[in-house]
Amino acid sequence: MLLATFKLCAGSSYRHVRNMKGLRHQAVLAIGQELNRRALGGPTPGAWINQARRRSSLLGSQLEDTLYSDQELAYIQQGEEAMQKALGILSSREGWKKENQQANGDTVLSKVVPDMGKVFRLEVVVDQPMERLYEELVEHMEAMGEWNPNVKEIKVLQKIGKDTVITHELAAESAGNLVGPRDFVSVRCTKRRGSTCVLAGTATRFGEMPEQKGIIRGEHGPTCMVLRPLAGSPSKTKLTWLLSIDLKGWLPKTIINQVLSQTQVDFANHLRKHLESSPAPDARC
Repeated sequence: MLLATFKLCAGSSYRHVRNMKGLRHQAVLAIGQELNRRALGGPTPGAWINQARRRSSLLGSQLEDTLYSDQELAYIQQGEEAMQKALGILSSREGWKKENQQANGDTVLSKVVPDMGKVFRLEVVVDQPMERLYEELVEHMEAMGEWNPNVKEIKVLQKIGKDTVITHELAAESAGNLVGPRDFVSVRCTKRRGSTCVLAGTATRFGEMPEQKGIIRGEHGPTCMVLRPLAGSPSKTKLTWLLSIDLKGWLPKTIINQVLSQTQVDFANHLRKHLESSPAPDARC
């Protein structure tokens, strides 16, 4: 089935049939469905991760209604693949070591992943419903710089369908100027299925946002946040944040590890303060 599908897709690359939208659309959908079917045959992770992975195909259900350009399809696929890889890392419970634990239970763990290096995992419970966190972290993403001092600005450069965006993030300098100004260009993918919401992303290239003078271009990813109602307390949210980042430049690993783990702790604190001090928006996800 998959071989035949690729032959169909290959046919759409010839010039005389390149404009046959129905053929290209059919090929893209068929590949996504076949890859998703094969992915479901693999080992099963934890229940909540399995639920998210099971419902997210490589190219996403958004392709069913709209035909995108080749570049847009590449961005969609990049975001979907980042989500699958990040969820795969989170599904493994082995090898995690405790980096930081706060009195309120907030915990930062870390592990070394082949071909990626050290990644960090934040696990917290926020005393707010999941819909409220979704609104702040997705729908009002560009306002994050107003309440998170570690972020100067987040700007959406391009929206692709309902689930994928290209963003530019300008990070603030760290305390004591240990880490100078950094910026990041990322493709972000959001999927919500049932009671689980996944926000994933990874570094990408965007022609209209070249590197800025005096600012080091870092690279995210794959990274993701998973939101789900706390078991037994649906008015609270369990937030799990996988952070994988390359800050570039000449920085000792001890400083990088300290900065990244503290960044996750600070994020949870700033998020709570913001949610507590501001009224809930009327919009619902």
